Amino acid sequence: MQHVANIAILTPSLRDRLDLFFATLGQGVNAYAVRRKRLGELARLDAMSDAELSALGTTRERIPHYVFRDLFSV
Repeated sequence: MQHVANIAILTPSLRDRLDLFFATLGQGVNAYAVRRKRLGELARLDAMSDAELSALGTTRERIPHYVFRDLFSV
């Protein structure tokens, strides 16, 4: 049940953005396994202000791209 608790830390908006991000990658990606390892970073970034995200060079809408930038070139 650990994974259920981890998924609960994500806001519905962030979960929607993650679903869209992985859907655009298509088949061949085990989204569950990849996403599960980075839930903490996703939640941490989602909790930041827009100004803090901007200082990192990203936006709220691009959090999934930022977190997975080393794995996927999107």
